[in-house]
Amino acid sequence: DQVLHDVAIQNLPVRFMLDRAGLVGNDGPTHHGCYDLAYLGCVPNLTIMSPSDEIELKNMVSTCAAFDDGPTVLRYPRGTGYGADKLQKLFGYELKDGEVPAKGELLEIGKGRIMRQPGGNDANGAGNLRGKERKDRVAILSFGTRLHEALVAANDAESEDPTLGVTVADARFMKPLDVDLIRELADDHSALVIVEEGSIGGFGDHVLHFCALDGLLDDGKVKVRPMVIPDAYIEAGTQHEQYEMSGLNAEHIKGTVLRLTDRKKAPVLQEQEA
Repeated sequence: DQVLHDVAIQNLPVRFMLDRAGLVGNDGPTHHGCYDLAYLGCVPNLTIMSPSDEIELKNMVSTCAAFDDGPTVLRYPRGTGYGADKLQKLFGYELKDGEVPAKGELLEIGKGRIMRQPGGNDANGAGNLRGKERKDRVAILSFGTRLHEALVAANDAESEDPTLGVTVADARFMKPLDVDLIRELADDHSALVIVEEGSIGGFGDHVLHFCALDGLLDDGKVKVRPMVIPDAYIEAGTQHEQYEMSGLNAEHIKGTVLRLTDRKKAPVLQEQEA
């Protein structure tokens, strides 16, 4: 009632800051932030965003503070930032004096970004040989801090095949969706992998719903695979262990990419003997 009656219906500029998004480690299933996207995503007037790293967290805090046209939801995880070195080498940031900015910048509402082209951020002419045919091009669309794992997975997947080209995008926003970015990824790749730190019914479902309504799936030229937290309670452990149990670490994303491009066979599930 507080979200619907007191804020959303009136379209008030209230900022909801959701701590502990995704899996939280040793606090266990009572503290995981897995379900907010499923139940908030269907509420009209909400703007929902999630940062992929510490720079984006600062940007989104600044964006929420400056946005007065309605309520905003900013979900962010437990943990520490990646540090300037990894932000530059893996994420491709160009940081002034090699330092993480002290203040955030305003983001355009509902606009994501391409983080990695086939061949990686440092690709030269040789990198352009990747993904020459559509069947060899895969896009990973991440929402939240699984972007780190998506970038690692892209590098690892490409290392196994010189013709494979993996694009990685950061959605930034769940509401409103960046429909132009989704169209670009769906039209130009043979497969779209959607990765999030939430349950079924969240970001991936919103993307799939849009793809279906927009006719992006009608010709059968793009395969779509959402990767979400399983429909189960994830017990206490380290965050890495919990995401390993959930199938959302880099190795799982890489395996999905390789299977969708017929470079790896999917495991055959068998019933356990009683």
